[in-house]
Amino acid sequence: MPMRFAAIADIHGNHLALEAVLADIRAQGIADLVNLGDMLSGPLDARRTIEILMNLDAVHVLGNHDRYLLDRPPEKMGSWDRPAHAALNAVQLDWLRAQPMTRVFRDRVFLCHATPENDEVYWLDTVHPDGTVALSPLDRIEQFAQGITQSLILCAHTHLARTVRLRDGRLIVNPGSVGSPGYRDKHPFPHVVEAGTPHARYAILELVDAAWQVTFRHVVYDHEAMAALARRNNQPELANALATGWIK
Repeated sequence: MPMRFAAIADIHGNHLALEAVLADIRAQGIADLVNLGDMLSGPLDARRTIEILMNLDAVHVLGNHDRYLLDRPPEKMGSWDRPAHAALNAVQLDWLRAQPMTRVFRDRVFLCHATPENDEVYWLDTVHPDGTVALSPLDRIEQFAQGITQSLILCAHTHLARTVRLRDGRLIVNPGSVGSPGYRDKHPFPHVVEAGTPHARYAILELVDAAWQVTFRHVVYDHEAMAALARRNNQPELANALATGWIK
């Protein structure tokens, strides 16, 4: 039976990017949507973003930054999580709390944010000690996929759109980031992730004749407005990433 749906991830409170992506999904005639987490954290507009998400007929899983909004007090949160938490009310936090860490979509697709067992570990990419971010070895990728029976596996977390085919034919896809085309991190080694353009990203997945087809979409939106908001909220690196796709 044919199956066609869209996958979004890593919105990080960028409601303008989310609105543009949803409009593009509708324009493609797609009704089914999955969201792979990291929805709200960032110095942008968590309140507007969660209002949009709560009104969608979509399937969601939590990301690590979503979990940070739920499992620690505000004084223990990071600079991206604290403002997002402050913008949310109790009903919105309860909605977030009701979302699972992993789930299976229509029996055929496994969904998680990072890896099935750990929401902070890169799956398809490896950070080397010199800060280089590169495609992981296939053996490492396949280790994380052990025990998953679905033919399509979706993950996110790195903000980098990738597709990897396992030796048994299963496909792993990261749709890229809707709302954050660059960031800096310290773990496991200091590194920078940069998408190279300011576009909002998502993926279309289609099952045709028992084979999955993947289309990555790059959507133009008013990224300058979100860059200006990040700048007003004292996040110059994110502002630069939103404006250009590059941290520096």
